[in-house]
Amino acid sequence: MPSYCEVALPVPLDRAFTYGVREGQRPRRGARVIVPFRNEKLIGVVTGTNVKAPADFEVRYLEAVLDDEPLLSESLLKLAEWMAQYYLAPQGEVLRGMLPLMAEVRRTVYYRITDLGRDVLAECVDSQVPESGPPPHGRRPVRGDPAPGAPARLKLCPDTKPGYSTASKGGSKRKGKLSAEEQDLERRVLARLASGEPVKVSTLRTATAATLPVLAGLTRKKWIARESAAVERDARRMERFAVLIPEARLPALTQKQQAILAELAACGNELPLAELRRRDMPASTLQTLVRRGLVRIDERPAAFHLGGLQSQPGPLQLNETQMEALASLAAALGGFQPFLLHGVTGSGKTAVYLAAMQRALDRGLSSILLVPEIGLTPQTVGLLDAAFGQKVALLHSALTPEERSEQWRRIRRGEAPIVVGTRSAVFAPAPHLGLIVVDEEHDQSYKQEETPRYNARDVAVMRAKIEGAVVVMGSATPSLESWQNSVLGKYQRIEMRDRVMNRPLPEVELVDMRREFQETGQDQLFSRALVNETRQALDRGEQALILLNRRGYSFAVICRACGEKLECENCAIALTHHKPPASVNGEADPGLAREGQRLECHYCGFRRTVPARCPKCSSEHLYYLGAGSEQGEVRLGEIFPSARIGRMDRDTVRGRYDLERLLTRLHSGEINLLVGTQMIAKGHDIHGVTLVGVVGCDHSLSMPDFRAAERVFQLMTQVSGRAGRGELPGRVVVQTYYPDHYAILAASTHDYQAFVERELKYRRWMHYPPFGVLANVLVQSPKLEEAAGWSSILGKYLVQSQNSGAVRVLGPCTAPIARIKGVYRFHMILKASSRRALNAALRSMLAQADAAQIPRRNLIVDVDALRLM
Repeated sequence: MPSYCEVALPVPLDRAFTYGVREGQRPRRGARVIVPFRNEKLIGVVTGTNVKAPADFEVRYLEAVLDDEPLLSESLLKLAEWMAQYYLAPQGEVLRGMLPLMAEVRRTVYYRITDLGRDVLAECVDSQVPESGPPPHGRRPVRGDPAPGAPARLKLCPDTKPGYSTASKGGSKRKGKLSAEEQDLERRVLARLASGEPVKVSTLRTATAATLPVLAGLTRKKWIARESAAVERDARRMERFAVLIPEARLPALTQKQQAILAELAACGNELPLAELRRRDMPASTLQTLVRRGLVRIDERPAAFHLGGLQSQPGPLQLNETQMEALASLAAALGGFQPFLLHGVTGSGKTAVYLAAMQRALDRGLSSILLVPEIGLTPQTVGLLDAAFGQKVALLHSALTPEERSEQWRRIRRGEAPIVVGTRSAVFAPAPHLGLIVVDEEHDQSYKQEETPRYNARDVAVMRAKIEGAVVVMGSATPSLESWQNSVLGKYQRIEMRDRVMNRPLPEVELVDMRREFQETGQDQLFSRALVNETRQALDRGEQALILLNRRGYSFAVICRACGEKLECENCAIALTHHKPPASVNGEADPGLAREGQRLECHYCGFRRTVPARCPKCSSEHLYYLGAGSEQGEVRLGEIFPSARIGRMDRDTVRGRYDLERLLTRLHSGEINLLVGTQMIAKGHDIHGVTLVGVVGCDHSLSMPDFRAAERVFQLMTQVSGRAGRGELPGRVVVQTYYPDHYAILAASTHDYQAFVERELKYRRWMHYPPFGVLANVLVQSPKLEEAAGWSSILGKYLVQSQNSGAVRVLGPCTAPIARIKGVYRFHMILKASSRRALNAALRSMLAQADAAQIPRRNLIVDVDALRLM
């Protein structure tokens, strides 16, 4: 009797799929399998075995079983089921996020011609019009081009209008304009696939010079079909070494051969090939030595380097407050208990984390430490490496796929009971999990902005509950949701009110930028007070940080004649100006936008240059508006020419080790003045910093977001906490246009309690979290009328179906950013007093969307949304 299993696949469908099991296959729940799905070969996870086949079931069988034993434990499978139910995400997509093992499977994409494509190709065959000569202007000749003077085999179909895509009976009715070169590429693709055999995408692109958009367009018109194959591969990272053979007889050698042998002899008779290349040793010379039997090439597993900032190993010295916090955590090990560790900046929370992890390790338990961003890993990894050495594993997105797979396997085998990483590390397969620590638990980076849209903080709490582990959420500025849970007794709160060694919190000076303009008559980026304080700190040999929370040089280009902003062609957002700092030196008016300077969209990556005239009114008066971190670096260089200035933002920290190198320079004193975005505000412990300047931190108070005040308070408090962490006291200068706002005032006095009391009153009145739950429903489509129509259908349904008032619907309306990457966006906000009511409303809405044939991929349901833009 045939057997069947259920498989969860990473597709936007809320169901599992039933497959037949071939003889000899032994799929286990939690193991990976390769299955056919439409024209693809997908990797799924088995969620059930020995299931019954549905009626009228056309059997498709498993292609391969990749794992003899389940990769995911029952507790992780249970967590995936909870996430799929809570966040309304397909379980297959949840499981894909839990398994960072894509390096272990090689996927290959193929294209083949369809019957419709054959019809089009037949109509396009031309024996009448000879086309010869070179390929279209601007393109290099490729394989498949006609020889000079030879007749071409294909031309446009006779019924095709010049400049439009070819259309055939039964094909796409889309009349998208195509250039002559794109039409030529379409013909070449069809001709290359005419044999009917599937062709690899790389081979097809090489043979025809077709771009991916051209192939996607042909697929949409159903002239070609996309297929994929997946096979298991060895993902182990290997490194090749050149090894000297000492017993070999030395014949006559050239100078280069002698140099290589000398290098090997000086380095213990072996060196990695990569190191020899760095030393400019010719590969051809090395191969000659191998052939002559003087050197051999060995292949070995590559070593993994944690990296991180250097930290001195040694026992942790905890003060009385830290010991009390540790005692509470250690006593709870072995069972489920959530803690909120509320400690001021510099109170030594990290030392408590490390000590608690050591206590867990002593009891044979694993620990996971989550940090909000990769930017915090160098310092944290350095501390963990000094404390635990080879027992530490690292998981984050900056690792290569092979490295992530290697680290994941180490954790699963129990070789690394200490795990540190960003939000996805919450799924680490740590055996005997006893402790999860969520550092800076308030940080928005814990919320994933793609399916599944989970919050790693909340998932950590649920995983700890399932595993019977302790979960610690630490922050100087806890989220209001976590704070309210501690008020209600759901979380046990631990307070750390003082800095280590009784160091004082920094003094904060508020500078009213409205008054600054009245007194100076100039709109300056940096106030007089901030300039003076910075100069004094640098003169004393101290370090200073300046927070300017915008990337780029200027964040908009505006026409002063008509007010038009230069926007991205794909997104409804102003383009940001980027330019090298040196390019502003000597300019008469740095604010004037000059033709040819670079503009960039930070959402889709679109780039263009500044036009000569306004595209709307043809005025020449284009000017830059606002200032970003690039401009801050330039202005500081002009004010403090002798300062050693660095910049920390997404433009300077691109590679895996960029941040590590920058922080090393800062810790060593090579940089004494650092300007940057919010990356500089999170968790860095630099004892030489005595001054922090805050510029433009309050602009988000004018954003349409009920969490705006909370975010401003958190950012101000966190960045202020970077000052005075060493022996010298710290000082903070905050430039603001809202000096009387309660969030600004509370942050200036380090009074979290005062801020919470005021903010919670507002949230209670408006039924916002933590006194209610909400979800953001985003409806999107490349066609404006589709997105508007679908959102109207769903909005009307939700209003009509929620007569009881348990769920309130705000919208639908255009999203604050109406278009991103060419996709139009409308949204609705659903508010409810209970999660059960909200979940039921969202599920009924999804069912209605399915009945109205609204594609699931065009709907985004963000439960507990943090960003409403």
